[in-house]
Amino acid sequence: MSFSWAKPYEPKTGLGRWFDERLPLPRLVYGAIGGGYPVPRNLNYFWNFGVLAGAFLMIQIVTGIVLAMWYYSSVDGAFNSVEHIMRDVNAGWMIRYLHMNGASFFFIVTYIHIFRGLYYGSYKAPRELVWMLGLVIYLLMMATAFMGYVLPWGQMSYWGAQVITGFFSAFPVVGEPLRVFLLGGFAPDQAALTRFFSLHYLLPFVIAAVVILHIWALHIPGSSNPTGVDVKTEKDTLPFHPFYTAKDGWFAAAFLALFALVTFFAPNMLGHPDNYIPADPLATPAHIVPEWYFWPFYAILRAFTVDFILPAKLWGVLAMFAAILLLFFLPWLDKSPVRSGSYRPVFKRFFWILVVDVIILGICGVKPVEQPWIAISQVATMYYFLHFLVILPLIAKFETPLPLPNSITESVLHGEAAEAAPAGQSPRPGSVATATAE
Repeated sequence: MSFSWAKPYEPKTGLGRWFDERLPLPRLVYGAIGGGYPVPRNLNYFWNFGVLAGAFLMIQIVTGIVLAMWYYSSVDGAFNSVEHIMRDVNAGWMIRYLHMNGASFFFIVTYIHIFRGLYYGSYKAPRELVWMLGLVIYLLMMATAFMGYVLPWGQMSYWGAQVITGFFSAFPVVGEPLRVFLLGGFAPDQAALTRFFSLHYLLPFVIAAVVILHIWALHIPGSSNPTGVDVKTEKDTLPFHPFYTAKDGWFAAAFLALFALVTFFAPNMLGHPDNYIPADPLATPAHIVPEWYFWPFYAILRAFTVDFILPAKLWGVLAMFAAILLLFFLPWLDKSPVRSGSYRPVFKRFFWILVVDVIILGICGVKPVEQPWIAISQVATMYYFLHFLVILPLIAKFETPLPLPNSITESVLHGEAAEAAPAGQSPRPGSVATATAE
């Protein structure tokens, strides 16, 4: 999106002008995240999680490259190479814990980023492609995380690979050949470990490429904002730098401090103790569970227990994939002209019910396959699909939204006009001068 009031890039030195004429990289950066990119002035802290997701992606790439220098992708040596990194490599324990917990924090900020988009209608026109590219990033993250979890070759790594790849065998005719192709054999072994290591190393760079497309697509319509009202005048925006670089910077520092606390004082809090046992194909763990960020989908998979036309296992696999693919169609399922949930009272209530429903699914996903967790997961799965396929379209059709502000500036000033006080007089309460003084 191009604003006529955006300050153009002007090199300050002769060297800068020379470089700009031959490779305008500083101009590109300035237009993307500098003073040349106006941003809505009312963004709250939920808009910081996109930058945080980028920060954790960089942490994962850097620590992953370092770990790959010491990792040995062999069924006989993978587990021992991880122990060697932890015990003998200088600062190896820290690099490994940063990478391991960085994956969890990457998913935490991504889930908050996704739910922020759901609440504020970031999937609505003209940002449909921004939303879809974000979902592609999420799917790539899930694939990368699954393959990375296999690499330590512990008990949960091995049996997680066995169970997850077993989903494909539910598909008739093509399922089992596809599973054999993915594993390179009939069970997780050397071929599977080599393939997963190769793809786990490659996919983060693919994610980085899609992130660039995601940001590029975002810059065409510009950032959304909590009101959902379009930018109309220069007063509605602020330059990204220095206002939002400062806001993003201190928030990222605070969140990274939390990440450091977990990494140094509770590094195994988000992991599974069975993965510190070497993989044994002859000893099945009592309770096989994936990493926590897969738990809601694992609960959906296990919610189908009765064969109806198709086998229950196939219904579960289809529902698990549909739970994510459904999000791609949100721009057409929710036809409300109002973007922000702040001005949609009925939508807001059902949004929070959805959040609770996903949390319940996550709890069911980590519990044993027994009652009452099976029944709870079945009800929660039913509501998940009803929310997007039935409730959301009906809300959009019958809901009466609250009045929207005329502009972003009006929402910031709480609906009062911005008037400068005459010389020698105190500013009128609620005016820009008063707001600045406060």
